[in-house]
Amino acid sequence: MTIRLYDTGARQIRDFTPLSPGRVSIYLCGATVQAPPHIGHIRSGLNFDIMRRWLEYRGYEVTFIRNVTDIDDKIITKAAESGEPWWAIGYRNECAFNAAYDALGCLRPTYEPRATGHIPEMIEMMRGLIDRGHAYAADGNVYFDVRSFKGYLALSNQQLDNLLQPSGEGETGKRDPRDFAMWKAVKPGEPSWETPWGPGRPGWHLECSAMAHKYLGSAFDIHGGGVDLVFPHHENEIAQAKAYGDDFAGYWAHNAWVTMSGEKMSKSLGNSVLVSEMVKRWRPIVLRYYLGTPHYRSTIEYAEEALQEAEAAFGRIEGFVQRAVELAGGPVEPAAEVPRGFAQAMDDDLGVPQALAIVHTTVRNGNTALADGDKEAVAARLAELRGMLGVLGLDPLDSRWAGAGAGGAAESAADLHGVVDSLVHLVLEQRQAARSRKDYATADAIRDRLQEAGLGIEDTPSGPRWSLGSR
Repeated sequence: MTIRLYDTGARQIRDFTPLSPGRVSIYLCGATVQAPPHIGHIRSGLNFDIMRRWLEYRGYEVTFIRNVTDIDDKIITKAAESGEPWWAIGYRNECAFNAAYDALGCLRPTYEPRATGHIPEMIEMMRGLIDRGHAYAADGNVYFDVRSFKGYLALSNQQLDNLLQPSGEGETGKRDPRDFAMWKAVKPGEPSWETPWGPGRPGWHLECSAMAHKYLGSAFDIHGGGVDLVFPHHENEIAQAKAYGDDFAGYWAHNAWVTMSGEKMSKSLGNSVLVSEMVKRWRPIVLRYYLGTPHYRSTIEYAEEALQEAEAAFGRIEGFVQRAVELAGGPVEPAAEVPRGFAQAMDDDLGVPQALAIVHTTVRNGNTALADGDKEAVAARLAELRGMLGVLGLDPLDSRWAGAGAGGAAESAADLHGVVDSLVHLVLEQRQAARSRKDYATADAIRDRLQEAGLGIEDTPSGPRWSLGSR
């Protein structure tokens, strides 16, 4: 078994060899909490959740760090405009991100450090870089000298002489306009922390280099994030960390965007689709299927029709699971090993689309076994299916989705399902009575009204069955 991953730095797929046998360390650039998350934000967390799950399935012990950028220019601007404290804006949106991760079934990170909680580590790194001649202080700012680091821009494959990076507002005293700020001198009304070079606040890039060093040491396995972070954020992280003396990340993995009309989904474009609103219109497990099943390096073009297709496709999976559980007399435990084709696809740069083809083939084979009344084959296919869906975080029988023992909202959802089930069956009894008296027009009208409400009706030998259908 060899897992292979596309490494942005090498610009090719490489065999994955962790630094420590049996252990994998991952640092993922997480949320900048200036606003609640849209589905483009949350895709990154979801893609790397699948990576983590697959590594754990393959027997690795995974340390997963996902940071929170809780101070930046936009947060400060919003605080000044609203009169609300900067930390209140950050914390509210941090909670919104965590609610979105939870709603879509992402495992909690091993640690989730905030930038403002690691000022001492940033000071230590800046001091070391200044002592090594890679950074300098000017007017209360601290800058990284990009010409001092020979490997600068290797990740994004650019040339320094072709790089234009105008000086930012208040970033005075630069030796080269392309030098970037690790520390920004305080401005009137802004939050600040004390340093040997004066009061100020962190630059965007310094926090990740410092926190990766603290939680994962001088070298770790995988650094992840969105493809938009390759430059300047990840280039600047590499420069800081390696100039400080760290080996830093062994592999660089980047997920692609979610776009609308061909443009990256972002707040500035006004085309955001907030997760908090999406989960009111679509079941979270369907939203996870939609965002998690394309290859992580492929762009997703947002469209309602695509979500409808995802809902229908996942509905076919759920339909088999439900019927298989009924025939088996209860849930079947997930198989200890996933089918070979699924494993081969996941080992090859997390080939989820190819792995999903094995999932749907298993569903089709399971439906054939159901039609034949082959209880043993049905149970075997269900076990295989649950094993594969568990890796993808999409097992509908998992307590995270089924509500068993999850408490709170999940229990409320389960209670609501029971109420709806009773009401739908009452209507289905009326439909069956109409059919018994050969009033097929009324029976068809009842079925049509249920479908308009978003319910799928299936007539089976044991009676009608309902499910959430296509919209």
